[in-house]
Amino acid sequence: MLIPLVDLKLQHRQIADELRQGFARLFENTAFILGEEVASFEREFAQFSGVKHCVGVANGTDALEMMLRAVGVGDRDEVIVPANSFVASAFAVIRAGAVPKFVDSDPETHLIDVQAVALQITRRTKAILAVHLYGQMAPMEDLKTLADQTGVVLLEDAAQAHGARRHNQGLASVGLAAATSFYPSKNLGGYGDGGAVLTNSDDLAAAVRALRNYGSELKYYHPRVGFNSRLDAIQAIVLSAKLKRLATWNKARRQAARRYDQLLSGLDVVTLPVTLPGNEHVWHLYVVRLPYRDSVLRKLKEAGISAAVHYPSPIHLHGAFQHLGHQRGAFPVAEAAAEQILSLPLFPEITVEQQACVASELERSSLKAS
Repeated sequence: MLIPLVDLKLQHRQIADELRQGFARLFENTAFILGEEVASFEREFAQFSGVKHCVGVANGTDALEMMLRAVGVGDRDEVIVPANSFVASAFAVIRAGAVPKFVDSDPETHLIDVQAVALQITRRTKAILAVHLYGQMAPMEDLKTLADQTGVVLLEDAAQAHGARRHNQGLASVGLAAATSFYPSKNLGGYGDGGAVLTNSDDLAAAVRALRNYGSELKYYHPRVGFNSRLDAIQAIVLSAKLKRLATWNKARRQAARRYDQLLSGLDVVTLPVTLPGNEHVWHLYVVRLPYRDSVLRKLKEAGISAAVHYPSPIHLHGAFQHLGHQRGAFPVAEAAAEQILSLPLFPEITVEQQACVASELERSSLKAS
């Protein structure tokens, strides 16, 4: 049985007719850049997320950078970033002219370690960038306490957390703003790149709207340096169609995660994912830990199961960040996890039979590898 990590074809079948109608409407009015399709999606996603503003941009990394710039992050500032994340979290800091200050992760949830954050805050710290990893939110209330005590800005990288909640609060409810990505494989994914900034701040939203459009919302008026980074109308049509179904799809992801929990509960060699108390997880990824990970992954792929690793190396060990001087051993929890974590196939339409096959092959492969 061939089992993909994500099956986007099944999602497309559910929205194909709606997309044809939306594309026909767009081609008739030819409002390809910004326009009502983008504005409509921004209103819808802001309402879904429970915030005042959604500002669509070209991709998730741009969303992070413009969010950072909008709060004044710049030259020689430090931004605290978890070492266990995708490199875009740190690239955005560097692109904004600042320095990423890495911290380790919690050994059970793999989320940012609050105690490690507290030890790294200095007079140069401008912001904490909390990453909502794998589909669950970071411990925002503890990070907010730290931010308030030290006067730094609390921001969120929510690229994997569309619809996630913590203590019944959603994205950008505790942090000043949240940046997200609409990369195709996300819980809410487009048919190409896309991203957005969510916030309740009128000023921050206005700043990002200006930054995404050459520094100004007015044509041929450029009081500040900006970017050409706007969400395409075509992507907005796709995202609007998917947004209508996102709550249902997230519910299906939670059901699939519970099935994995049951199927794998007797497999001692596998450590199951942990949900932080108070979180409503949306399971962008179902990530287990096990020894001999690389060997198991090869055997799963030979069996037709497209498991994956998110991420095989912590950010600080990539060559792009060697100038910061970190060596192996600097963040031991993230480094140890990177050698053992494995993402299993999970998408809203995954079947009981497919999951049973994954569990069976995982058990077989784990026993052979050991």
